[in-house]
Amino acid sequence: MNIYCMRHGRTNFNDLGLCNDDPRQKVFLTTQGIAQAQSAALALRSTVLDRIIVSPLPRTRQTAEIVNRFHDVPIVTHSDLNDIRSGFDSRPVSDYFKAIADDPLHKRVNEGESLLDHKNRVLNFLEWLKTQRDKALLIVAHEETLRVFIAYFEGGIEDQQLRDIHVGNCEIRHFEFGK
Repeated sequence: MNIYCMRHGRTNFNDLGLCNDDPRQKVFLTTQGIAQAQSAALALRSTVLDRIIVSPLPRTRQTAEIVNRFHDVPIVTHSDLNDIRSGFDSRPVSDYFKAIADDPLHKRVNEGESLLDHKNRVLNFLEWLKTQRDKALLIVAHEETLRVFIAYFEGGIEDQQLRDIHVGNCEIRHFEFGK
């Protein structure tokens, strides 16, 4: 199975430096984010896809819909792809990082999940993905989620190194199961 993974386009909350894990918040692609998604769409236009899987957060669907103009495949939502539930929705990312600084892998704040909780959720998605029969998928998700994908597929990355992995908005990564 060919898996194309992509982070969503830039959002208004990215510009404001705010956390978001609540799909009801008004988080949307900016003009720059739309342009990033359009560039990704052009880069993927000749790639044959069976479907696109997104998180429940609207920015991933908005990004996927732009890419899907060249594919017209089903877009489905899977909750295990959701961004980390930080417990800091609509609050500064810097406040979240300060709150978990003493134990970033295990600390849960404001009924959120720890980095390792999130990692395990994403690994559950990857186990589910192994049962699917698609030949090629596009997954549109979040930087924190894609860090787990990269560590899983590339190997040799310790949990404490996950935050060292950076994935730009609409950056595309390609992985294969069984290779």
